[in-house]
Amino acid sequence: MFKKARIAVLLFILFLVAAGSWLNRQRLTDWQEPLWVVVYPIAGDTTRATQSYLGGLGVDRFAPIEDFARTEARRYGQRLARPVKMILGPTVAETPPAPPYGGSMLAVMSWSLKLRYWAWIHESDDHLGDISVFVVYHDPQHTSRVPHSLGIKEGSIGVVHAFASNDMTQSNNVVIAHELLHTLGATDKYDARTDLPLHPDGFAAPDQVPLYPQQHAEIMAGRISVSPDTATIPRHLNQVMVGPVTAREIGW
Repeated sequence: MFKKARIAVLLFILFLVAAGSWLNRQRLTDWQEPLWVVVYPIAGDTTRATQSYLGGLGVDRFAPIEDFARTEARRYGQRLARPVKMILGPTVAETPPAPPYGGSMLAVMSWSLKLRYWAWIHESDDHLGDISVFVVYHDPQHTSRVPHSLGIKEGSIGVVHAFASNDMTQSNNVVIAHELLHTLGATDKYDARTDLPLHPDGFAAPDQVPLYPQQHAEIMAGRISVSPDTATIPRHLNQVMVGPVTAREIGW
C-alpha cells in the first residue's frame, strides 16, 4: 500500500512538473527571443589542473556555441541575431545526483525530481536563464573516460561531463551543444549499441554520393561517419551541422 501511494504521489508531482515544462518548452522553441543559457562549472576532482582550468574559464570559451546556433538557425530561416546567448554562472561546489543507470521506473522518476530540486538549489539568482547547463570538469591526466552527459526537457537542465584541458575546450562545446538541444526536445540519432550514426537522420549529408566518408556530423548523432562501421568524434563545432529532423524537433 505504501509503495502504491508513493508511486501515486510521484506521478502526480511529475504530472504538474511536466505540464509546466511543456508550457515552458513551447515558449523556448517559438524562437521569438534569444535563449539565455547559463553554464555552471563544477570540479569533478580535486587536482590542481582542474582547479586551474576552472579559474581561467571565461564566457568567451562558449562563444562558438552562439556562433554555431546562429549559423545553423539561419540555414532554416530563423533570423534572430543571436538565437542563443551563453552566460557563465558561478562555480558550483557540489556534483549533481547521478542517474540510476538500469534502475526501475520509480528510481528514474525519483532521480529526475531530485535533479530538478538540486538544480533549483544551485541556480544563481544573479544568473537566471532559460536553460541551466552544469558542466563537470575532469582532469584528463586522471580520467580518460568521463561519465555520460545528459540533457532533459523537463526542467531545461543539462549535465555535461567534460575535460579540464584547453586542448579539449572545442570538443567540450560539441557535447554542451548536443545536450543543450536535448533540453529543447531534440532526440539522439545514433545507435545506442554501437554509437554509430543512424541513416538518414544521423547523417549531415544523407544523400551524398558516395555516402562515405561524411565531412560533418549531425549534432544529435555526435559522430562523423567515415565508413559503414566507423565514425569519428568531431573536435569542433565547425565539423557539426543540425539536420532537418533535429531542426523540426526544436522548432526551426
